Amino acid sequence: MNLAGLSSIFFLATVKFSVSTIPGPGLGLSFVETFLAAFLGGSISAAFFYFASEFVIQWAQKRRLKKEELLLQQGKEIKKRKIFTKLNRFIFILKSKLAIYGICFWVPFFFSVPLGCIIVAKLYGKEARTYPLIVLGMAINALITTSLVYGIHGFF
Repeated sequence: MNLAGLSSIFFLATVKFSVSTIPGPGLGLSFVETFLAAFLGGSISAAFFYFASEFVIQWAQKRRLKKEELLLQQGKEIKKRKIFTKLNRFIFILKSKLAIYGICFWVPFFFSVPLGCIIVAKLYGKEARTYPLIVLGMAINALITTSLVYGIHGFF
C-alpha cells in the first residue's frame, strides 16, 4: 500500500477534484485505491465546506458591510456591486437548465470543491437532499474520472 500516493490523491481531491485521479497510475495505485482516495478526499472536503458555508457567507457579508461603513465615514463613494457578472450568469443558466441535480453534481467538479460547495449551499442550502446529492456526484465523478484515467493509461 502506497500511503504517500494515497495521501497525495486524497489531498489533491480536497481542493481540485476533477484532476485528482490523474496521478494514480503513475504513483502505482490500483483503480480501487485511486477511486477511494479521490472520493474520500472530495467528500470530506465537501462536508467541511458545505456545512461551514453559512459561516463563510455571513463573514463575507459582515466584512463587506464594515468596508462600506468605513468608506462612508471617509466620505468616499461606494461602488455599486454588479449583479450580472459572467460567473453569476453562468450559475443562473446552470441553475435554470440543470436544477438541483446538475448543480450538486457538476459545480464542485468543475470549480474547486470549496468554492463549488459554497455555491451549492448558497443556492440550495435549505434543502435536505443537497449534501447527499453532492456525495453521490462525488462518487459518480470519481468513478468516471478514474475509469478514464486508467482506460487511457492502459491504452498507452
